[in-house]
Amino acid sequence: MIVVTQLIYIHKGQETVFDEFEAVAIPAISRYNGRLLFRLRPAADAYIESDIEPPYEIHMVEFAQEADLTAFMQDEERKRFLNLKEQSVRSMMLVKGENYK
Repeated sequence: MIVVTQLIYIHKGQETVFDEFEAVAIPAISRYNGRLLFRLRPAADAYIESDIEPPYEIHMVEFAQEADLTAFMQDEERKRFLNLKEQSVRSMMLVKGENYK
């Protein structure tokens, strides 16, 4: 299993645009043997300690294999809406690893 965690930082005022992109991208995950483990917007009081700016959202997604993640990234419908992602996302930190069961 491949696990991808994203810390997502968006431009102020672009929350609705970001949600429009996510409405397309998130359903596409399951078409590629993927599963959204969680999507959260952490509240400021949820942080015990931090040395970086708190992200707007945190996503954790699991794919059966690397090829599934690659296919998801190349999904044609998702790619048609990348302009929404580019407009709304200021920066993103992606951490990729493997889930050993």
